[in-house]
Amino acid sequence: MILLLVALSLLFSACTVSVVQPAATPKPRSGGVISGLALVESVEIMMLESFPVQVRVVAKGNLPDGCTKIDQIIQARQENTFEIKITTTRPADAVCTLALVPFEENVALDVVGLKAGVYLVTVNGVSNSFELSTDNLLPK
Repeated sequence: MILLLVALSLLFSACTVSVVQPAATPKPRSGGVISGLALVESVEIMMLESFPVQVRVVAKGNLPDGCTKIDQIIQARQENTFEIKITTTRPADAVCTLALVPFEENVALDVVGLKAGVYLVTVNGVSNSFELSTDNLLPK
């Protein structure tokens, strides 16, 4: 009899239901956009065989979801360093797939008139370099 009572008490204690409250989900802002920088994984530099030499930068990476799009490509040069920023935008209240979306952007550098030398190119923190063996001047 005692064995039966112990078995029943164990059975009933195993059937106890606990109620867990769901975590509060933040409400998306209505309207507006979320801006950021694209996640760049590699920077490749292509030098075209022409004179003056033309230089193209190929930036590859992934966007974080199916709603994020490339917004702008901003290029600046200071001395021997080219800084390129690839910005992104997405609707703030969008419901998106969470799969990474690969991208590839080709950017032509303004290299006409540059002196011979080594130049650094940085795209959203990822760098590569190229060398001009002669001054890159327009023919007269």
